[in-house]
Amino acid sequence: MNNWLPLLATLFIQAMVAMALLTLPVMAPVAAKDLGVSPALVGFYVSITYAGAMFASLTSGTTVSRFGPIRVSQLGLLLCALGLLLCASPWLPFVALGALLIGLGYGPITPASSQILARTTPPDQMGLVFSIKQTGVPVGAMMAGAIVPSLLLALNWQWSLVIVALACLLSAVMAQPLRTDLDDLRQANLPFQWGTLANPIRMVLGHRALATMAACSFMFSMVQMSLTTYLVTYLHDDLAYGLVSAGLLLSVTQVGGIAGRILWGVVADKWLGAQKALALLAALMASSSLATALLLPHLPIWGIWIVLIVFGASAIGWNGVYLSEVARQAPEGKASVATGGTLTFTFLGVVIGPPIFGALSTAFGSYRAGFLALVVTSSLCAWVLFRLQHATNQHPSPQS
Repeated sequence: MNNWLPLLATLFIQAMVAMALLTLPVMAPVAAKDLGVSPALVGFYVSITYAGAMFASLTSGTTVSRFGPIRVSQLGLLLCALGLLLCASPWLPFVALGALLIGLGYGPITPASSQILARTTPPDQMGLVFSIKQTGVPVGAMMAGAIVPSLLLALNWQWSLVIVALACLLSAVMAQPLRTDLDDLRQANLPFQWGTLANPIRMVLGHRALATMAACSFMFSMVQMSLTTYLVTYLHDDLAYGLVSAGLLLSVTQVGGIAGRILWGVVADKWLGAQKALALLAALMASSSLATALLLPHLPIWGIWIVLIVFGASAIGWNGVYLSEVARQAPEGKASVATGGTLTFTFLGVVIGPPIFGALSTAFGSYRAGFLALVVTSSLCAWVLFRLQHATNQHPSPQS
């Protein structure tokens, strides 16, 4: 099989589940009116999805080994489609159930793709290949920001959700020809045991480098998902942007994220290493969060573009460095288990971050308060990573 085909397939699937997850947040100002709730409650939608994703990531080691990474990816796309259809209901309990299903579909996608790429990628290309694959997340968010507002203008928000659901189903069908080659190592008789759920976390906590990656991903995911979840609503409510314009600016952050994921993968591989690159990214997140909180409606559009591109390149661009380092540090053949374990902490940050952002924004009457809170989070993470790097240089560990 062509070495680039697994990369293209995993990138496309990643983009589709990311678009599925972010479709409702993009349409939050419209959907919230019909549902009779505040748009700030979209943070709870994100929390529910990532609670489901956190559980699914813990089970991914067993499910990927038993069914194969392609079949697991197809099932993830199917669950996302079902979740979107439930979210199209005007009844909040169905929306909550739909959010959970979307999370259960989203969670195993990255561990499944890591298993594929760890097997098919030469060691000297790991950073670049994983970074390219992780551009699927900002590509999917960019698709949501660019396509969903246009669908809203042509249709209502419920039918827009249905269309994205159909796209997920089509993607699952398109992945079927890859199953023979990429699911050939599946263990069909492997039993599922509830006691194995803790194994990925034990692996991470017992390995210094994996624990470091998990801790910084917890902080970074809070920043990333708060930005992605609330930017459109912030621009619409606080800065009086139209939904289409605000959606396009969300796409601008994703363009920055796409470029950043590839750039930081190269920088980490060739110059800085993972810990220094992540420390620099944390500092950039802090400065970008502050600049975003200080945006004003009359600022020139090119200035807003610069701020959001840098924000996207840092807050969305860190994942490839993190995942490639996890795959490098994982025991042989255990990339999906190690990835699932570290993603548990990543998703926990997402579960906690957006609701706190929404609560602060509601309490202070402006989404600027949420972005100012991200300055504190990012600055703390940068300080911890710089201190850790200094300690590592003085007392190098054979595990790191």
